Amino acid sequence: MAELKTYRATRIAVVDDDYRVRESLGSLLESAGYAFAVFDSAEVFLQSRFFAEVSCLITDVRMPGIDGLELQRRVKLRRPQLPVICITAHDDDGAKTRALEQGAVGFLYKPFSSKELINSIRLALQ
Repeated sequence: MAELKTYRATRIAVVDDDYRVRESLGSLLESAGYAFAVFDSAEVFLQSRFFAEVSCLITDVRMPGIDGLELQRRVKLRRPQLPVICITAHDDDGAKTRALEQGAVGFLYKPFSSKELINSIRLALQ
């Protein structure tokens, strides 16, 4: 389910099947002053009203159903200018290469620092 908190005009979408990751990233984004919405699956995000409103997408790579790389591909078809940051807990250079070739502006391995993610978001929004 999506939950939205608004602090600035910029909205960040977080798509991750792990509740703890969504909560952690939500807290980080809130403390950094970003508006955000969290989603437990790519399917829910793609069907949400927020799809057309977000300024940056952060997605986990490995999820059941539509995975993060497929989500990135679908997003690029409908919103080619939407910056995407991929995150993963798995050391997968193939996924990293594919994400970057598909235009991801960042690829972070969990656990990453708050600073790394905020810097990636700032770069994505430039």
